[in-house]
Amino acid sequence: MSRLEAKKPPLFISEPLTKETVSQSLSLLSGIFKSCYGPAGRLKMLHNGVGGYVCTTSQSSAILSSISVSHPALSVLMASVQNHISRFSDCGLFTAILCCSLIEKFKSLNIESCTVIKISKHLLSLCMDYLKSEACGCRVSVDFSSLEILLCLVRSVLTSKPACMLNKPEVDHLTTLILKAFMFTVPCHAETNAVLGKCIIIPVKGRRVVDSTVLPGLLIETPEIQLAKPLAVKRTCSNMIKVALFCVSMSGDLFNPGEGTITVHHGISLEVSELNELLNVGKQLVNDEVGLVVCQKVIHPCLKQYLKENHIMAVDRAGLSPMEPLSRMTGSKPIASVHSLSPSCYGSLKDVRTESFASKHFVRLIPNDTVVCSLILCNRNETAWDELKRACETAEHVLQLTVKEPLALLGGGCTETHLASYIRHKSCSLSTSTFKDLDCSQTQYQLVADGFCHSLESVACSLNHDDREILTDMVYGHCWFVPSGFPSVSNWSDLVSKCGCGINDNTENLSWRLLQGQFGSPVIHGCPKDPPVKVSDSLTLDCFAAKCSGLQLALETANLILDLSYVIEDQN
Repeated sequence: MSRLEAKKPPLFISEPLTKETVSQSLSLLSGIFKSCYGPAGRLKMLHNGVGGYVCTTSQSSAILSSISVSHPALSVLMASVQNHISRFSDCGLFTAILCCSLIEKFKSLNIESCTVIKISKHLLSLCMDYLKSEACGCRVSVDFSSLEILLCLVRSVLTSKPACMLNKPEVDHLTTLILKAFMFTVPCHAETNAVLGKCIIIPVKGRRVVDSTVLPGLLIETPEIQLAKPLAVKRTCSNMIKVALFCVSMSGDLFNPGEGTITVHHGISLEVSELNELLNVGKQLVNDEVGLVVCQKVIHPCLKQYLKENHIMAVDRAGLSPMEPLSRMTGSKPIASVHSLSPSCYGSLKDVRTESFASKHFVRLIPNDTVVCSLILCNRNETAWDELKRACETAEHVLQLTVKEPLALLGGGCTETHLASYIRHKSCSLSTSTFKDLDCSQTQYQLVADGFCHSLESVACSLNHDDREILTDMVYGHCWFVPSGFPSVSNWSDLVSKCGCGINDNTENLSWRLLQGQFGSPVIHGCPKDPPVKVSDSLTLDCFAAKCSGLQLALETANLILDLSYVIEDQN
């Protein structure tokens, strides 16, 4: 027997954020996130170091799942952002960049962390109250009787993913398709607890993006189907198609008894007995006037032939993903055993058709009320298709969140700079009782507020990847990008035409300041104005729910990490 080692005591690391390795890792993480941000973000190639699949992306969901960090404080940051993405799909990079910047800015202040946390929570409450008020100058109401704002939301998601490699006609085509697909998932009849349907994405790689299309109903790939022959599907007396949905194998294979034993009488064939059981199921399906059988797994060829002879269409190998939407759109209950078949498990369909796209053949199931649709999504290669699929799923989720809260925030860095201008204005007009309640001095409050505002502005600056000058105007507090190649002493009004979100054009006599590196920036006299909303196809918008949550999560996570006094590591 080998000698046992003595148990080592745990390692106590005090003030972990003061360690140089943590600061370097945080700075590196921040740099990675910033370099990916926005429509001009730089792409990252992710692979496992020993070959295999390579993912080219700039999306936070793919990047965060591929990066491993060793320090507990950074693990908290990564986990928080990943949790945000799992709930909202959008604004992951915004949350990560803001959180990193807040940690770096607040850490550099010579103020107790408990004081910084109290002040930053007050600043967050000012932001959230403003964003949720009617007076907010950086939000837009979404009117579902008009499509312009919804189209802008979807287009903004697609254009922020450069690895999708889309040109303008492709973006326009996909924007319309995604919105159309989303409309199919909205129930036709208003209910108190209405639930949105589902859009199933069907992959077609190696085709043009503009070949993508959307169809109401559910497509299931069936390579063996014969398109030339018309479908002979049994219908009920009400001209509906009765559906049976099986989530169990109907292949006739014997179950695995494990370590047990099976006793079989002489002359009895288990295979024949199993097949007879399946044929009895087929007879019951015929008697119950079922017209379509869909099986998640495999159907025995003899049973398939029997069903076909009785004008029942059989679709097997459907897989797991279509089962839930299929159950919902038909009203059928998945049957988990071939030995217990109840007529109450059946559902119904309006029609069944065959579709062909590229070299693939499909059965298209059309329900009575369309709450499920199929988006046939095309792109040139596998890598670009994977990125486009994530972008389409994000856009769909953004529309779902917008239904719950019909608001949008101005994009292109304008919400961040506008909020920073608002906080600078508010922090200069607070009463002394506020500082007393927070147990801080006015100087401390101003230092934390300045760090908070610069962190917001650093997110807007992260949209710049070409060393261009970035401005903010002194009226609306919006973000403006100067074309590259002009000196800093230029007359800015001659160089900028539209702000980052596209809502303001340079028709007024605006005054400017440089956004980058401006500590102690001048404060806008009075609260930043609310610009008139001029809806156009060039408007850049962000999801209201996702960005508000990202703002809250970034600050709360930064406060949590700043409050760390010790890291205790088990060395055994």
